[in-house]
Amino acid sequence: MQRRAFLTAAGAAALPIAGTTAQQPAKPESAQRQWLELRTYRVASPEKAKVLDTFLRDTAIPAYNRAGISAVGAFRSATDVPRKGRPLPLKEHDVMLLLPHASAESVAQLASTLAADDAYMRDGQAIHAAPTKDPVYRRVESWLMLAFDAVPTIEIPTKSSDRVFQLRVYESHNERAAARKREMFNDAGEIAVFRECGMNPVFFGQALAGVKLPNLIYMLGFDNMATQAAAWGKFGPHPTWKKLRSDPRFKGTVSNISNTFLRPTAYSQI
Repeated sequence: MQRRAFLTAAGAAALPIAGTTAQQPAKPESAQRQWLELRTYRVASPEKAKVLDTFLRDTAIPAYNRAGISAVGAFRSATDVPRKGRPLPLKEHDVMLLLPHASAESVAQLASTLAADDAYMRDGQAIHAAPTKDPVYRRVESWLMLAFDAVPTIEIPTKSSDRVFQLRVYESHNERAAARKREMFNDAGEIAVFRECGMNPVFFGQALAGVKLPNLIYMLGFDNMATQAAAWGKFGPHPTWKKLRSDPRFKGTVSNISNTFLRPTAYSQI
């Protein structure tokens, strides 16, 4: 796809749905909203996982940083945390990257930027030159998102050695319902309630491309699982949340929720 066409299409995808309050004039923003890619590497074995870790740590993430993409998050499924709800189908050795871009142009140009990076091309031969029948990773899957007005850039809420991240995907049955759920977070105050209860955002994103569309995706960061449980315990009885939950405008906006716990890799910048 031509870069101009990509930017036009992506921008159109981010427009509000007709018939919602998002048609009102845009509010001034304190920061330009980032474009977020959530990328999952599917890895078959612990041996390949070590090769991928070395590549991401020593070659790919430094190259992303040189391209103006930081901080880069790198996560694996939290195998030490009991499964709650419907988790995403992450295998033990899969790696999930969070790449925050300053613009759609950064997204569109990333491949060519990396191809022109001599260190990336030279030092990444374990990945670039892997034979067809013996790849380091089997496939890469991706969501492209536009950050919410209320959380326009990624945040790093914790650096605790025991930190855990909670990734949630809210699917909607149509675009109108999805727009109203975004309104519930952005304008009606649900994100503010999250913060008040200690549910610390890393990002909130409207998915523009990927699977399970339409949806929104968000990630929360906690010092540990005890603080995670305590924060959600405060959220349920919060008066603002109870009011929002009973508002008929927001009824039926979410048709499915995926709930996944992640641990950062040793080389994660988040």
